[in-house]
Formats: sequence, C-alpha cells, structure tokens
Amino acid sequence: MPPPTTVELLWGTTQRPKRGPKPALTLDGIVAEAIALVDAEGLSALSMQRLAERLGFTKMSLYRYVPGKEQLTALMLDAAMGEPPDTAGSQQNWRTALRDWVEAIFARYLAHPWTIELTLGVRPFGPNEMGWTEAALAALAQTGFTGSEKLDTIVVLNGHARNLAQQVASMSGDGELRFTEQFAEMMAAAAGRYPEVLAAFTEEAAAAAGSGGPNDALRFGVDRILDGLAALVDQRNFSSPLVPPRSSS
Repeated sequence: MPPPTTVELLWGTTQRPKRGPKPALTLDGIVAEAIALVDAEGLSALSMQRLAERLGFTKMSLYRYVPGKEQLTALMLDAAMGEPPDTAGSQQNWRTALRDWVEAIFARYLAHPWTIELTLGVRPFGPNEMGWTEAALAALAQTGFTGSEKLDTIVVLNGHARNLAQQVASMSGDGELRFTEQFAEMMAAAAGRYPEVLAAFTEEAAAAAGSGGPNDALRFGVDRILDGLAALVDQRNFSSPLVPPRSSS
C-alpha cells in the first residue's frame, strides 16, 4: 500500500487497518509533540529523528503514521491554527466580524510564529485552515462583493496580521532593547538629517507606555482597511438605487 498523501492525512481519508494490536502512537499525539518542540525551539529544530527521541520511539516507528517532514508540518500547521471564530452564525455586522477574525488569526500567529513560514508557497489546505477562509467569506457575504474581491480582501487582511505578527516575533527577547539602542546610535550618527523620522519615533516612544502594543497597530491597520471597504460598499449602494428612475415618457 502506498504511503498516504498530504491531502489524505489532512482530511482523514486514509484507510487504516482495523485489525491487529492497538498502536503505541497516534497521529494526533505525534503532531502535538512536534508542535511543542517547535514552539520551544523553532522550526529549524524539527527533524523526524529529534521528534522520535522526544516520543521515546525510533524514527522508523514514526513513518508508520506520517511519511515524512512535509506531511508532518502540514498537519502541524492545521492543528496549530485551530478552529476559526464563528462569523456565519453571529449577529455582528461585517466590519465587526472581520475585525474579530483578524484579531483571532493574529493571536494564532503570535502563539505559533513558525506557522507564518509554513503558510508560504503552494500547498494543500487542511480543514482548519479552510475553515478560516470560510469564516472570512461568511463575514463578507453582507458586502455584496464578488468572489474575487472577497478573496483579495482576505489576502490583504491576513497579510496585515501576518506581517505584524512577524515583526512582533522578531522583537521578542532582547530584540526590542537592541533595536532601541541601535536606533539611538543611528540617530546620533545622522546628525539631524532625518528630522521626521526622529520626531515620529520620539512621539511613538512617548505614547508606547499607555498603548496596547502590537494590538494598537493591528487595529489601526485593520480599521483603515475596513474604512476603504466600507467606502466601496457605500459607493456601490449609492450608485444602485432601489427605486428605478421614472420614465420620461
């Protein structure tokens, strides 16, 4: 029997033998341990050998459940993303539903920064990741946008969340302190050549103590995107009156 494909593993369509002794490992358990490893040490630390050692089994034992690292990371991504917020069943307007969606996916990226790298490139979606797309589309159903416009909107909103989460992750540990020290050194060397840069960063630093940190930046960007979408919705509603014009005859 050929090994299961990534799609078969993600969507649970593989045919597993029902007879024989109870397996010592489970696919869910393997994926959960892999996520714990990568959360602690980063994606570069993941290997089938390292994972097998953490589980107390041989590397060959893992191959009975998952053919290789490509399939494993696909399963890890879908498990780490989890289920999306419910936008279809809520009574929220489309703006509120989309804002909740972005804040929720931003929180997932922050909890598992390595997922950002795994979402790049051509790859199959798992049921959880597909669910995030479905939830955003359900929120956008109230806007009257075309399918292409809805998908583009998701790309823009998700891109904002991903980019900000990536920046926050890069500033973890002593990253923020090192940036502050290096920025001060750069400004000292610039000798007043960049007054607008200096003024903006000085004002931002003064306001940082009372701000919500990355969530403020997230909400500011999301609200500006939603403002643009709302203007487009209003423009189309205004140009398409409910009552047709009266005939001149």
